Amino acid sequence: MAQGIPFSQRGATSQNVGFTEITIEYSRPVARGRTLFGDSAVVRWDRIWHPGADSATRISFSHDVLLEGRPVAAGTYSLWLIPRDKTPWTLILSRAVKVYHAPYPGEDSDVLRVEIAPERGEHMETLAIYFPVVLRADATLRVHWGDMILPVRIKAPYRPVPPDGA
Repeated sequence: MAQGIPFSQRGATSQNVGFTEITIEYSRPVARGRTLFGDSAVVRWDRIWHPGADSATRISFSHDVLLEGRPVAAGTYSLWLIPRDKTPWTLILSRAVKVYHAPYPGEDSDVLRVEIAPERGEHMETLAIYFPVVLRADATLRVHWGDMILPVRIKAPYRPVPPDGA
């Protein structure tokens, strides 16, 4: 039996920030005229949401970074959000990596929780995670679906040691 084409296509983005490679792998759900964020929407306010579909979104850092000013060790994490209507959203990195988008693996697996104010922008029909700003060792990562955008500031301070040790 032939398998149908999935509604949410797999996507990935990779960006070097300074000397650190950042890679995101995720499924890209499509709005299809639905109300995306709200009390009775696809993504409900004040509930943990994984930005994507199917397998949980994964983000990898080849070296230690600062995410919203908070240290994150090199490695791979799953990405979760708690969207809110009128206050900052919570971004969560979890060490539980190979998990499905539901249920959330629990706070015991959390590596980082940070509050970030969302922005409104142009409608994005298919969920997109991208880097609109990269300046040397600083970058902004955007999680963008519908008209909601979560800008995540990342600093990549790693510098390779020259071969002569100078």
